[in-house]
Parts: sequence; C-alpha cells; structure tokens
Amino acid sequence: MQNLVTVFGGSGFVGTQAVRYLAKAGWRVRVAVRNPNLAYKMRLLGDVGQIDVVQVNIRNPASIERALDGATASLNLVGLLRETGRQGFQAIHVMGARNIAEAARKMGLTRVVQVSAIGADAKATSKYLRTKAEGEAAVREIYPDAVIVRPSIVFGNGDGFFNRFAAMAQLSPALPLIGGGHTRFQPVFVGDVGQALAYAVADSAAAGQTYELGGPGVFSFKALMEKMLAETGQRRFLVPVPWPAASLLGQLGDLVGGIIPPPVTADQVESLRTDNVVSGQHPGLADMGISATSLEAVLPTYLYSYRKGGQYADQDAREMEAGRA
Repeated sequence: MQNLVTVFGGSGFVGTQAVRYLAKAGWRVRVAVRNPNLAYKMRLLGDVGQIDVVQVNIRNPASIERALDGATASLNLVGLLRETGRQGFQAIHVMGARNIAEAARKMGLTRVVQVSAIGADAKATSKYLRTKAEGEAAVREIYPDAVIVRPSIVFGNGDGFFNRFAAMAQLSPALPLIGGGHTRFQPVFVGDVGQALAYAVADSAAAGQTYELGGPGVFSFKALMEKMLAETGQRRFLVPVPWPAASLLGQLGDLVGGIIPPPVTADQVESLRTDNVVSGQHPGLADMGISATSLEAVLPTYLYSYRKGGQYADQDAREMEAGRA
C-alpha cells in the first residue's frame, strides 16, 4: 500500500467516491467525520484494514491533528449548502479550511487538496461562493502548492440536486424556476469527481493547480428540470419566479430553515444569479485523463425510483399495450 491520506468529510456523497478511488489506487485512507457511528460502511470500500474512520471537529485544531497523525496527504471535502446554528459558512468554509491547512503544515504533510466550488469569488454577493473563495485563499496562504478542485453541481445516485427536485415534484403540482430558470449549469458525474480527487491527491502534476470540473453538457436550470421530469414521468408546471419574488421566497426559506429544510434560501437565490459552468481559465477533467460522463447516461439509472411503477414502469406499460393489441 502507498501512503496514508486523511479525507475530511469523506463519508458524504462525493467523499465516498473519492475514498473508493483512493483505496483502489492502493492508498491507506483515514476518513475523518463528525459522527463515525454513521460512517461504518466506509470500511467496506477497501481491503481489510485499508480504510479507517475517526472522529473530527474541524473547528478544533487538536482534533484535526489527531486525524492527520501519520498521514502524508489531506483532502478536505467539508462544506455546507446552507447555514444552520453553529454550522456557518465562515466557520466551515474559511476557518475550518484554514485549521486543516495549518495542522497539515504543522504535521509535515506533503499534499493538501481543498474542494471548493465553481463560481467561488471573493467579491460574490452569495456568502456561500464568497466564503468558498476565502477558504481557497486561506489554504493557499499556508500551502502555495495546494490543489484546489471546483466542481459544478454533482449528479449521481444519492445526489442532492435531481433527487431533491424529483421528490418535490411528487408532492407539488408545480416547480419554481428561480430567475426564470435561465441560470446555466454544467453537471459533473460523482464518479468522475471521485476519480479527479484521487488524481489531485496522488499526481505530482496537480501541485499548485486549480481544477474546474464540469460535465460534457451545459444546461439551463429549466432544461435540467425538464430532463428530470422526463425521466420520472411526471408532468408538472414549471413556474418562472422573477428575481424580486425569488428573493422573498429565499427570505421565507431562511425563516423556516430552523424547523424544516427550506426549498431555497436567500443565499442560494444569490448563488443562482451566477452561471455554474467552467470558465475555461483552468484545467479540468480532460487534463487529468478523465473522460466526462454524460448526464443522459446516468440519470435513468437512479431517477426511475420516482416513476409510477418504479424501475419497470416502461416495461409494464409496453406489456399492457401488447395485451390490448
């Protein structure tokens, strides 16, 4: 086996794929999470003893140092989509990233990888995007050769995007198109992101690089909703929501966010004002030797669960038609 890498937030949707690819490449992997009891299945992704799970609080430097003990590389995937209580963007995206980089420097690690987001900008009106950029800067201040990875929205079985809206469509006759649904996205497959993160950890050519990860297609938000509805066989109204009304909807989401997960927050509305596509100014999947997987190839493999009749809905319909003939 090769060296040891500590993966912060490694039990999540993207982290699981990163751990899988790192283990496949022969790395020993230490998965550092807040609740190890919920991440016991991570050990099944590698050989016996190859993957370990430990508890960490990225607001606590001593906790981070214990997680990094003996490691030669770190990969930070910890991030938030919305703020809840003490889990704020500044605390997690900026201070947490800085704490990990400082501990890594103290422990003598040779490679630090920080996962950010496309659209990260220190001048962004969205706090999410602004703190992502500040987190990048904090890490690079300590590790100039750190690797920054910025994915677009990530799709795949268990994702928080298509599954979220497909579930909403089961309960509502209409779906909102924030800002008219014109914001563009470049969805990237979770398996490709996991492979890219393993590359960022292992390959010396990645040192100091910023990678932007996007899939082979660019779609408006409206087009993505149409694809989701087509795959799930649901007919729903797509209602354009102008920016002023969307801002009010986001503020309402902030008010109820402490009770139930809101459909959208005010900061997410701000994020949607910016296209979520690669800029072309940084290397991407192709530069890592990875062929991007298309949305069309993957969506049918997991959105079938939202169809009436499930996986065999189309087959049942064809058989019924054949019976009538």
